[in-house]
Amino acid sequence: MEHIIGRFIDPLSDFGFKHLFGNEPNKDILIDFLNQLFKGQKEIADLTYSPTERAGDHDQLKKVFFDLLCTGANGEQFIIEMQRAEQRNFRDRTVFYTSRLINEQLPKGQSHWNIELKEVYLIAILEFNFRESPAGEYLHHVALVNTNTHEIFYNKLAYKFLELPKFVKKEEELETDLDKWFYLLKHMSHLDKVPAVLNKRVFQKVFKIAEVSKLTKEEKAMYDSSLKAKWDYENSIAYAEEKAEERGIEKGIEKGEYKKAIAIARELKKEGLAIEFIAKTTKLSIEEIEKL
Repeated sequence: MEHIIGRFIDPLSDFGFKHLFGNEPNKDILIDFLNQLFKGQKEIADLTYSPTERAGDHDQLKKVFFDLLCTGANGEQFIIEMQRAEQRNFRDRTVFYTSRLINEQLPKGQSHWNIELKEVYLIAILEFNFRESPAGEYLHHVALVNTNTHEIFYNKLAYKFLELPKFVKKEEELETDLDKWFYLLKHMSHLDKVPAVLNKRVFQKVFKIAEVSKLTKEEKAMYDSSLKAKWDYENSIAYAEEKAEERGIEKGIEKGEYKKAIAIARELKKEGLAIEFIAKTTKLSIEEIEKL
């Protein structure tokens, strides 16, 4: 698989994602992205970046590392995650991440529940499709609901999952700013110029920051390392899929040949030929032929 470094950084690389969305001086970029995601639900006026490493109450509890963690002006917290491939228990991990932040809100020593919890949200940008996910649905809003009435039971905990591979809108089909954000995330590293449809100030700023030629020497080294890690991962996945496909074909051939051998053995056995001769002819075991 051939990889080429384009004019703009890859926002789906570790470096690119944090370079664009994780810098305090340019937090208006992340604020705009989140406001488009939460449009009609809430308006985010400001963000403060928080440490991404969260330890438990004691040494035996596992540390967690978020890609990005931000706190809104009203105390609400946003975990923003990038996920390249589906992992075992990925959904469990997202719930665990939010539970860690919820757990931290109860002051140590408190024995009563005379507190009001702050909102906690997890946003995951996925480079894979969920299993059993409906075709065409690329953005999932997940919350605690009453399964009988389908009304929101608790509105301070929610998850948003974006399946980027399913977002297939072309440039001329982009309607909302959210569409434009998704298009930018998926295609920016392959573009050689800024699309006319992305003429909003915040998008212009993103492309300006994303110019590979404007990275410092240190940033370029980090970006190269990040790209190499991503490309090595992609190549490993592609190789594994290719070998799996080859094994599947080989197994298919083997299965077909085995069925053919069984059919021949049955006919030869009907003719009364010696089992040893049938085994030598069909390459089946004597035990297999005796069971026919």
